[in-house]
Amino acid sequence: MKTREITYVALFAAVMAVLGMVPPITLSFTPVPIVLQTLGVVLAGGILGARLGFMSQATFLLLVAAGLPLLSGGRGGIGVFVGPSAGYLFSYPIVAALLGFLLSRFQVLTLKKILLVNLTAGVFTLYLFGIPVQAFVMDLPLVHTIKISLVYIPGDLMKATVASYLVYKLRKSTVIARQFAKAG
Repeated sequence: MKTREITYVALFAAVMAVLGMVPPITLSFTPVPIVLQTLGVVLAGGILGARLGFMSQATFLLLVAAGLPLLSGGRGGIGVFVGPSAGYLFSYPIVAALLGFLLSRFQVLTLKKILLVNLTAGVFTLYLFGIPVQAFVMDLPLVHTIKISLVYIPGDLMKATVASYLVYKLRKSTVIARQFAKAG
């Protein structure tokens, strides 16, 4: 890996840690809180791409597993990987890689395309991993856990929208900067 790539991976692991400083919104009917860190996952995939996005999230999770209290609410340690949020956590690197891969397939990247990918592939994949694990750990029927998880959709839609806008603007400014560098 190049020094620049290592820096980007570390930077986005740090972004996840900073987003973890925002207190979670706990709900009385589920132990899985609403957190801002899913925004960081979507940003990592959209900005860094598949490989580096995956590595940044895997690095973040390794730091959490080592005991650093980097998850929202000051959680950390190996125990979080067997709790109700475990599926969501395990999906972080996968979601970042998937989003980075899908976005790299577009010749022209528009805000609509980024938003569509973030909403369909990003949010859906988070739920695809998170909900079944939550149901298993909590010993609840899958359908019941899906109904409980509907409460997360408005927040995840907002986070995906914000992330899409940021990814679009950052990628657009990067393309413009590269064009100026080639012209100069």
